Amino acid sequence: MSRILAIDYGRKRTGIAVTDPMQIIANGLTTVSTHQLMDFLLNYIKQEPVERIVIGHPKQMNNEDSENMKNIIPFMNRLKKLLPDMPVELVDERFTSVLAHQAMLAGGLKKKDRQNKALVDEISATIILQSYLESKKY
Repeated sequence: MSRILAIDYGRKRTGIAVTDPMQIIANGLTTVSTHQLMDFLLNYIKQEPVERIVIGHPKQMNNEDSENMKNIIPFMNRLKKLLPDMPVELVDERFTSVLAHQAMLAGGLKKKDRQNKALVDEISATIILQSYLESKKY
């Protein structure tokens, strides 16, 4: 089998998570500078079999797209152009940052580590991926 890759897209930094090859467990992979994201993804996909990419869909509480969606759409279009056979899906990412902070607290991370925005982005990508996996179980 191959992996599923998740992206928590941000203007400056982007968190990335992947499943194991059996698509059972979501793991944080890294956080990359967004301007290096496409190169990172293309290199990663050359090295590891990836079945699909899921991207966090930023929504407001009223279910409308949030402002960051205007950055994600051009990224998705470029991704589909460079990887035309790769399925790309959006996954609701509401509350992922809150959940990431709660996970860091529950994990006993020190305040300085909890303020590491790159770590928050990576954990958020993991939560996006985990919610995607759970939605596909039923």
